Amino acid sequence: MDELALQKELTPDQSEAYALIEEWFLHLDTQIFVLCGYAGTGKTFLVDYAVRRLGLIPGESAAFVTPTGKAASVLIRNGTPASTLHSLIYTREEDIEVNEDGEVISERFLRFVKRDRIDKNIRLIVVDETSMVSDEALRDLLSFGVKCLFCGDPAQLPPVGGSNTLLSMPCCTLTQIVRQEEKNPIVLLARRVRSGQPLAFGDYGDGVAVMPVRELSAAERKRLFLKADRVLVGTNRTRNLINREIRGYLGISPQALLPIDGEKLICSLNNWSKALDKRQEFHLVNGIDGTCRNVREGEDGLGLLDFQPEFLPDRSYDLPFDAGIFTRGQPFHGYGEKACLLENGMLVHENNSDALRKYKVRREDTVNRFEFAYAVTCHKAQGSEYDFVIVVDESRYFENGREWLYTAVTRARKKLLILR
Repeated sequence: MDELALQKELTPDQSEAYALIEEWFLHLDTQIFVLCGYAGTGKTFLVDYAVRRLGLIPGESAAFVTPTGKAASVLIRNGTPASTLHSLIYTREEDIEVNEDGEVISERFLRFVKRDRIDKNIRLIVVDETSMVSDEALRDLLSFGVKCLFCGDPAQLPPVGGSNTLLSMPCCTLTQIVRQEEKNPIVLLARRVRSGQPLAFGDYGDGVAVMPVRELSAAERKRLFLKADRVLVGTNRTRNLINREIRGYLGISPQALLPIDGEKLICSLNNWSKALDKRQEFHLVNGIDGTCRNVREGEDGLGLLDFQPEFLPDRSYDLPFDAGIFTRGQPFHGYGEKACLLENGMLVHENNSDALRKYKVRREDTVNRFEFAYAVTCHKAQGSEYDFVIVVDESRYFENGREWLYTAVTRARKKLLILR
């Protein structure tokens, strides 16, 4: 059962926080309330409780948004209607070219434009995973004048190249572990990491353990790596090594450099022009993961594939991707470059003048980037949760190693193995 089903009443910590939220929402003119909460403190439960107690309806008078589609999917999976921050406050403007049948053949220009207004029924915007919100998006969000409840875990990693500006100035911080989480070994380990205590090797119960990596037999390593929903690492070198290792366990030949049907992939470059669902709430941006089908190689270091996001029923077909990521370990193409699908089915780069002179362009799309996702870096996994996580502890490589390990540990929902 999830947190909302298990917890029946507020802890003293949560009660104090709710009183502050109620006073702010009903009686204060300030637009921002920042709620921080560590893993296991029941932040999700408190926010849901507060929204309903204030007479608001999730998805109607209270809008729940996140910086990424993957983070939104976590809320949706837990029963809360949610969308991305971009879909709430921006519209997409495109300069497109169509053929005589009305089919889009070229997307020449794309930009996000702040909406003039948002739904007038929205009285509260709840922003989850606040640490990942850019300063520019924050300014645009606040310009609508709607009260915003920002939520986040201050012990997690800050955004790459940024800082947790809002989370460093909380209105209140939940620290008390809720009753049903008191003996949860994942929460126990997270609390030890956060406080700087060493993690002793051993079995912590309920599928949670810390062990020396050298003690894993080859057979046990294979069994665990194939069973895990995700392996989290610190460095790209380790990520590449483990992805090759797991592909080998799956019986995939080392000569099969490109992905094959059913393999786990993660998007590694933002493509806001590609919507993943009919409502255009989710886009193919950095960190979206799923599986691939119908992978085929074109020319000029390009390929095409069909992509099934992990959290959506919709499948995206014939996505151009940079094959260089898989064939030579680095991209052939830069950000925003275009691939042309010709009338004879050939896929070429937009600068391949010989091919473009021979055949008519049927469609032009942005070149996407994907990587194998059996193992991903902890930074790439922010905003995600997985049932069974293996953490290859490389916190020693980071100045903020404690935050790195804490973030990795709290990606696990049910089972966790830390290898050191």
